[in-house]
Amino acid sequence: MDGMRPSSGAAAHLGLASIFPPGLQAIYGECRRLYPDQANPLQVTAIVKYWLGGPDPLDYISMYRNLGCPGQDVPEHWHYVSLGLSDLYGDNRVHEFTGQEGPSGFGFELTFRLKRETGETAPPTWPAELMQGLARYVFQSVYSPLRRIVCSATENTFCSGDHISWHSPLDNSESRIQHMLLTEDPQMQPVQTPFGHVSFLQIVGVCTEELQAAQQWNGQGILDLLRGVHIAGGPWLITDMRRGETIFDIDPHLQQERVDKGIETDGSNLSGVSAKCAWDDLSRPPEDEDDSRSICIGSQPRRLSDKDTEQIREALRKGLEINSKSVLPPISSQRHSHDRPQQSVGHFQTQQISRSRKDSLESESSAAIVPHELVRTRQLESVHLKFNQESGTLLPLCLRGRLLHGRHFTYKSINGDTAITFVSTGVEGAFATEEHPYAAHGPWLQILLTEEFVEQMLADVQDLSTREVSKLPKEYSWPDKKLKISVLPDTVFDSPLQ
Repeated sequence: MDGMRPSSGAAAHLGLASIFPPGLQAIYGECRRLYPDQANPLQVTAIVKYWLGGPDPLDYISMYRNLGCPGQDVPEHWHYVSLGLSDLYGDNRVHEFTGQEGPSGFGFELTFRLKRETGETAPPTWPAELMQGLARYVFQSVYSPLRRIVCSATENTFCSGDHISWHSPLDNSESRIQHMLLTEDPQMQPVQTPFGHVSFLQIVGVCTEELQAAQQWNGQGILDLLRGVHIAGGPWLITDMRRGETIFDIDPHLQQERVDKGIETDGSNLSGVSAKCAWDDLSRPPEDEDDSRSICIGSQPRRLSDKDTEQIREALRKGLEINSKSVLPPISSQRHSHDRPQQSVGHFQTQQISRSRKDSLESESSAAIVPHELVRTRQLESVHLKFNQESGTLLPLCLRGRLLHGRHFTYKSINGDTAITFVSTGVEGAFATEEHPYAAHGPWLQILLTEEFVEQMLADVQDLSTREVSKLPKEYSWPDKKLKISVLPDTVFDSPLQ
């Protein structure tokens, strides 16, 4: 972790507190409420602050020793608290100050609880590096160009129930804990600062099988299962990097009785993922080579021109996207940190709310799609979709857990602005229709599937449900529907030409 070092937090907690920024003081105050006897916690500090050009967005990560709760069978552990995702200073050096009533900065800080090993006298510092990596992801996601165009400014990047695919042991060991879920910290209470409110989202380390279950069903459901299994987290969801069994190894009935039934009843709350994906228009070449909104150049959808981008941004600023009907929400651009390219599928913000089939058709965002008059819609006759293996394994989830429940699902490319959204016939606001089921706004492709076709596709791609490595490429084709899907090796998407 470049430019960071452990240090003492004594000055911030003692008599010099008055000289420290109000946002920082508010969070320290909540920490003092929990740890009154640890006024001088160890901290990992960014030597060159982000607002001075440093690489790490978090100014500090405080580390506390938590004695647990014997009455609830909660073991002793280390408790990490970030400082920097919220507005610590109020002078616009990092976050724009928008008033006390709204969120401070991003409106949250991250926490992490790591089981203390026997004989351990000081907290490991690797969780601080992990938290910095997540913070970089947040900053890059929110400030990427596409997100600034089509997303509402108040949309949170992380929320409770989200999952994060990491694809590597969190501590760079041989651990099975290789991914994360997010939940509310069980002890830290939201605080009101002079710059807005701040909540605390706790990182929970999980195994691959638990992540897959969260993707197929929902994060909150899996978090509840983890709380009920002591060695998998318990009521405070403490991460044990030595855990060698998943909750499904410990209790095999959980998969069938809780997860499978949950998917059948509720569908999936995952509305999309960041992925390695691409699409081709097989209908015809672009009509106008100079048209920046044409669909394809070779195999690459073109980016929106600067003129279109500015036009859309201005329209959204003026509120032209407001629609009285429920609509399909816009896609989010989730750019991953350059130093972790293996994070090929990440999270999209999802609403962790039980919905009826009728309710599931309602918008999951207050912002609408880009107005049709600003970017020309193209109806396509035939399309070819391309996914890497990890993205391909989510196709059955997309069909079974989303479209059969009247919802939509989006793949957002991590390599650019390309996006593929599958929509059911009940989703309002889509520019794909039953008459023209394949349609595109610039690099954003929508595919409308009838329930009958979804059932047919689900039967044909069921072999993708397994995550076992299989021989690639895999091809699926429905000639009567003029649709082709390829599941390809990662190297195809790492090539500049895809």
